[in-house]
Amino acid sequence: MVTTIQVSDDLLKELKSMKRHDKESYEDIIWDLIEDRMELSEETKKNIKESEKQIAEGKTVSLEEVKRKIMSRKCTK
Repeated sequence: MVTTIQVSDDLLKELKSMKRHDKESYEDIIWDLIEDRMELSEETKKNIKESEKQIAEGKTVSLEEVKRKIMSRKCTK
């Protein structure tokens, strides 16, 4: 079912400013806002904790190292 909602001119202006591209719908913007307020799933919380643990243990790779690895793969092909 599709419905129409009324919003103030100020809210409409704010929604327009949130568009990432011209064809993005207001529904997409509203869904993104709703998603931002939703609680994270247990799996996501677990993944975040694991990532924080890896960071604390220094198990990270710098952006420069990632770039070097990508470039070396391109050169060997």
